[in-house]
This record gives sequence, structure tokens and C-alpha cells, in this order.
Amino acid sequence: MTRHPGGRPRIGLALGGGAARGWAHIGVLDFLRAIDLVPDVVCGTSVGAVVGAMEVTGRLPEFRQWVLGLEWQDVLAYLDVTFSGGLIQGARLMNFFRERMIDPGFAIETLERPFGAVATDLASGQEVWLQSGPVLEAVRASIALPGLFTPVARDGRWLVDGGLVNPVPVSLCRALGADRIIAVDLNADLLGRRSPVFRARPTSPEREEAAAPEAEAEDDHWLERLRRKDWQGALNAALGLDLPSLRDYFQRDTQAPPSVIDILGQSINIMQVRITRARMAGDPPDVLLQPRLSGIRLLEFHRAREAIDEGYRAAEAAASELVVLKEERA
Repeated sequence: MTRHPGGRPRIGLALGGGAARGWAHIGVLDFLRAIDLVPDVVCGTSVGAVVGAMEVTGRLPEFRQWVLGLEWQDVLAYLDVTFSGGLIQGARLMNFFRERMIDPGFAIETLERPFGAVATDLASGQEVWLQSGPVLEAVRASIALPGLFTPVARDGRWLVDGGLVNPVPVSLCRALGADRIIAVDLNADLLGRRSPVFRARPTSPEREEAAAPEAEAEDDHWLERLRRKDWQGALNAALGLDLPSLRDYFQRDTQAPPSVIDILGQSINIMQVRITRARMAGDPPDVLLQPRLSGIRLLEFHRAREAIDEGYRAAEAAASELVVLKEERA
């Protein structure tokens, strides 16, 4: 078992995937700093890799400021829609990270603390641990959510989101030398009847009648594009991915049925919750934090304040357990 000089245990932090819910990781890190418990090893899956990378490169304060300033219109501006391997290319977001957050040449090997990100080999389904090379390349591969972000080519294979195989990377933390693990699971409360996004609501006859002309107009919209042989525009409109429909995603009527993106995201959530439960049973962390984030949808990155506050609250609720880890390391 790898330990600090003098036999002190090394503390690892495993940051799980969860798209926009991932800003809760910032709140967890805020609380750990408040009690002077800085992790020795940081690992992340998907958005956990993003926040983890900001932590180990020392860019978390600037990153926090950026996410707190996001409006839904800003999020929309980063969604460079494509149909080449995913709905979102991700180039705009990664360009922002390169220009404002992390130098593209910054390698994992040069970091002061061990860091790793989890991805998945699209061909074999094998779990891939990214422990070397440019930090941003590892992050981009780890966030390649199937169907949403395009996959990443690396070492002769296509890599996608690590949440398909290891949503909360406890095992990677152990492999990088951590003796005690703090894990953050963002998806614990996503399944069940209480989810505000996926709760069916009764619809009055008056509402159904009012909605009918609107649905007919939408059909005319994409059919008209087909008549003009605007194939891309017709597909965008039919799937709800044209710009007006993406705006509707962020200004969602609470009575509306789930969107295409909602259904895609929740399908992946179901899979990740099941995988997380199975892996945690076989390899449990020492402290498990489970922020309550079911009300935040897949792409609602503009709701950072809510997520950060909930992450802080979840860590604060486990303060006694975290203090024990701190005392072990003292």
C-alpha cells in the first residue's frame, strides 16, 4: 500500500460523471479546502475529469468564476451541432479551454499530483485509463458522451465517455496510489418517480387542443425543408436540434414531454446508475458523497450555483467522516 513518508495514507478523490450536474464537484472541493483536506490523488470520469483537471492544474478558481457566469445563451453558443459521430462536435468548448484555462501542451506527467481520466474503447468496450499525455486530450476523450459528443481518436482507437464502464473511478484512484477514497456519485437520485423532468403529468383536453396546431406547424416546418432538399435542416428540425428547438430546451415548459436530448441523457443515466451500484458493491470508497441533483438536466450547465451549493452541502453532511480521513493523514 503506497503511503506518504512516515506512513500517512494518501487520500484519493474520485469524481463521477453526470454532465451539468458535475459542477457539484466544485462545491465538494470547496468544502475539502475549508477543512484543509486537499486530496493527494484526483481521478475523474466525464465531467469529473473536467473539474479534476482544473483542480490539479491550479485553474479551479478561474474555472469556478467562469461556470458561475454562464447563462443558457452561453451554453447554447458552445453547442456546435454536427452529425459526424455525435450531435455536438465539442470544438468550441475545447478551444475555450485551450485559450483560457489549460495550456494544450500541459502533460499529465508534469502535474504535482497524480491525475487520471477514464474513457471507453468504442470497439472493444474496454475501460481505458488516461494517465499520460496532454491533460486536455484526456479530458476530451473522457467527456465524449455517446450520441452527444463526437468520439476521440487516440492510439489507433476511438474513445468515448468513461461513464459507460466506470462512472465513479474509485478503482483508478487506487491504482494511482490512494489508500483512502472519497467518491462523488452525481447520479444517485436520478431514477424514480420524483424526477421533475421525467414525471408524466395529466394534460387537459383544452391543452391538447391548443397544442395540436403547434405540432402541425412543426411538421410543416421540417417537411417544407425536405421539399427544398435541405436534408440537414430537415433532420435538425425533426430531431428538435435546430436553433429554435435548442432554445426551447433551455426554456422548457414544465408540462412538456421529455425532449430527444432528455431521453438520450436519461437512458445513459439509467445505465450508469446500474453500473455504479455494481462497482461500488465490489469496491466501495471510504466516504461516498451523493449530492441530490435530479432536477438539473443534461445540458443545464448554466445552473452552476445550484449544483455547487448542493455539492458543498453533500460534503458538509459527511464532515465527520471526512475529518477522520484528515486525522489519519495528519
